[in-house]
Amino acid sequence: MKITYTALKQFTAEAFVRAGLSAEDAATGAEVLAMTDAWGIYTHGTKLLRGYLRRLKAGGLRAKERPVLAGEGLAWALVDGNSSLGMVTSVFAMQAAIRKARQCGIAYASVRNSCHFGAAGYYAWLAAREGLVGLSMANDKPSVAAPGSRGGITGSNPIAYAVPAGKHRAILLDMSVATVAGGKVYAARTRGEKIPATWLVGGDGKPTTDPSGYPEVGALQPAAGHKGYGIALLIETLAGLLSGAGVTHGVGNWLWDDGTSSTNHGAAFIAVDTDAIMPAGKFTRRVEAMVDEIHNAPRVEGVDRIYVPGEKEWERYDLAMKEGIQLPPDVVASLEDAASMTGLDLANRGGTGRRQGKVRAD
Repeated sequence: MKITYTALKQFTAEAFVRAGLSAEDAATGAEVLAMTDAWGIYTHGTKLLRGYLRRLKAGGLRAKERPVLAGEGLAWALVDGNSSLGMVTSVFAMQAAIRKARQCGIAYASVRNSCHFGAAGYYAWLAAREGLVGLSMANDKPSVAAPGSRGGITGSNPIAYAVPAGKHRAILLDMSVATVAGGKVYAARTRGEKIPATWLVGGDGKPTTDPSGYPEVGALQPAAGHKGYGIALLIETLAGLLSGAGVTHGVGNWLWDDGTSSTNHGAAFIAVDTDAIMPAGKFTRRVEAMVDEIHNAPRVEGVDRIYVPGEKEWERYDLAMKEGIQLPPDVVASLEDAASMTGLDLANRGGTGRRQGKVRAD
């Protein structure tokens, strides 16, 4: 299915409103998910709408609650999400970090009582869009093995950063501490496909190509072994331990439980105002020069281009704004379920070929 960004965002927002969200919060959630699909990150875009709607209807996500500042200082904030939509809480927290960083140079905002927040890269990009360096991260229910374990020790714990790059698009990296995001394993399980042997360990702790038992059995493999495991614990510290959120097995399973309970996910957001540290504009010029140097580096025969993180996503974004977003079959199936849950019509939401709904991309 091909759909314009505008149509996808509108459908998603309408679904959220029918699940009880205010128009403002629905628009925030829809923006995060549609932007993620425009980047081509389909595992964390509108495919997840069905799961969020289920939790809103069951009460684990509280449609009428709002995130609040539970504590703050000059360069830090503690946000209580009150079990509201994770995207709403996360935007609120990153905006607090940006605001405080403009005053102090750098700021940290942590989140408790939240839920799954979609793609970490979106929130880091919010800072880069405003000319700041942004970092975002979150913890999750254990699904990633530690070296030598037979089951999950940490969550897949995403971490992202975004760096404003002047004449270039923002450098943007969004990664899981697992070899692969759990969403890709879920997708393979749904499609009945085998997976690479580097993605998952079975119940015996050994690599497997069969995703059918995940997440009930086995665990994701940590990226780069002990290195990914170590980064996962850093994220657990900043997003979980310091925020007062759930930690490891204290985090609820947002996707597979009955949806009635709060999951108490934690998150953390950091913003850096580089103009407070060096003369205005100097940092951006240095980033531009670094990107140019990377682009001009010697290449292997047959390689036309060396990319910096995020460039492929921005290319997909530009194509999506011009030609529409080509949604994979599993995303379409999930959206059809969301339509059925809310009484909306998905079939007539297409319309491509025009530049619509363009948002700021740098």
